[in-house]
Amino acid sequence: MSLKGVELQIAIPKTFDAGKMADQHHQKTINQQLDANEALNREIERKQLAVNKSEGMDAISEEDENDASNNGQTSSEQNKKKKQQQEQDAQHPFKGNLFDFSG
Repeated sequence: MSLKGVELQIAIPKTFDAGKMADQHHQKTINQQLDANEALNREIERKQLAVNKSEGMDAISEEDENDASNNGQTSSEQNKKKKQQQEQDAQHPFKGNLFDFSG
């Protein structure tokens, strides 16, 4: 395929334009990936700094209140009550209970 002089006058400028457009597209893709990575890093950092559970704080304050009200009791009595409380908290809702499914 041979190109004539007139055809080269049209083809060469379009080649430069196509190269610029390809370069811009490539840069745009790279910038989008960098922005997505930066957003992901911000999201990860936000999740790391967020408080996930606050239930533990309630349990601690209840134990402190119980300790303050039971100052007159001996430590062995307090230990027994704590063990009983932990056993009650640890009971599973249906394991160990018999259910009649023959119905």
